[in-house]
Amino acid sequence: MALPRHVDEAADKLHEAFARIEEARAKPPSPESLHEWLAALTDYAEALMDLHEFTNESVHEKLHVLAGLLNLKQFPEEPLREIGPTLEPESRSH
Repeated sequence: MALPRHVDEAADKLHEAFARIEEARAKPPSPESLHEWLAALTDYAEALMDLHEFTNESVHEKLHVLAGLLNLKQFPEEPLREIGPTLEPESRSH
């Protein structure tokens, strides 16, 4: 499955779990409603973790694409500004 689709599915699960949390919170306190709330909260945390993981993976893929465009064999230890063209800051007149 493509990474954007994983991100979309994780986001959908996050929204569904949030709706279930709100439903459970709206019910009168009982062992059953507490169980529903905890299950929904667990699903929310898992979906949030998946979303975070897939988003980081997407950023990682983009960094590799950029490295390829820059013909880098490995990521530099120094900031990119030290290996690329230097941009002069605009001079300010007062």
